[in-house]
Amino acid sequence: MARIIRFHEHGGPEVLRIEDLVVAPPGPGEVQIRVKALGLNRAEALMRSGTYIETPALPSGLGLEAAGIVSRVGAGVASFAPGDAVSIVPPVSMSRWPAYGELANFPAGLVVKHPPALGWEGAAALWMAYLTAYGALIDIARLGIRDKVVITAASSSVGLAAIQIARHVGALPIAVTRTSGKTKDLLEAGAAHAIAVEEENVEERLSALVGPAGVRVVFDPVGGPLFMPLTAAMARGGILIEYGGLSKEPTPFPLFAVLSKSLTLRGYLVHEILADPGRLAAAKRFILDGVAAGALRPIIARTFPFEQIVDAHRYLESNAQFGKVVVTL
Repeated sequence: MARIIRFHEHGGPEVLRIEDLVVAPPGPGEVQIRVKALGLNRAEALMRSGTYIETPALPSGLGLEAAGIVSRVGAGVASFAPGDAVSIVPPVSMSRWPAYGELANFPAGLVVKHPPALGWEGAAALWMAYLTAYGALIDIARLGIRDKVVITAASSSVGLAAIQIARHVGALPIAVTRTSGKTKDLLEAGAAHAIAVEEENVEERLSALVGPAGVRVVFDPVGGPLFMPLTAAMARGGILIEYGGLSKEPTPFPLFAVLSKSLTLRGYLVHEILADPGRLAAAKRFILDGVAAGALRPIIARTFPFEQIVDAHRYLESNAQFGKVVVTL
């Protein structure tokens, strides 16, 4: 028996339950992990509430990221052995391979021997944020030296990963956040500049920072009215990569800016990296090399014990965090 977190109905954090369940042994090509830490993601709150792109049968498990020790390996797995310290690349389906529990099974192709310097918390906070940022900025936008990139929702784990990746390749990251309360932390995290959307005119501030050359890349999970000032500040031939839809307001189509500057507006989900073995292998190399070089390092906002998973989800949805929310076992 192992303690597993599941939900039997959609709703708020209070629907999460810790249950004692029998965990099946790993199947062919799978690895069973004794979990030491979990990285929490907004996608998990969305699936719990019934608004995620995946709609599981209930009751359902949950979770996309974990780090721990290999407990058992399934038939055909030769690259891992019991006792290995590993972390998990997020699966495409979290109901099929849920991470929230003391024991969890994953396909061997999603298991990584992470650098020991990360520790359990850092390893559990690594893959979703850095794969998401890498896929947009490096794989798609080909961000490089002297490029200017605007990163909205910059204090999220993905936003902070994007700032670090931009710095790692010699680009200039401009962080956008709601208020100035996180400005100092964003600058210390590597942002060249920080803009508070509720306190400043975004278009005027961006124009003052980048001048007529404009911003080549925008990385945004918000949408909404912010599209207008962002695209107004973009360079000719620039690309805006949208990976969310957090705004509750309609998102206008910036027709004049798109036409006059030949802009690309690109929808993106990390699943397109996860589903392509070649692109995923390149992403793993980039991220692990960056970790080894000290350029990429997850920022942990707060750590909760496993028994406080409800409180952890409440904090996740508060938007008060700076970086990743982690649960330890």
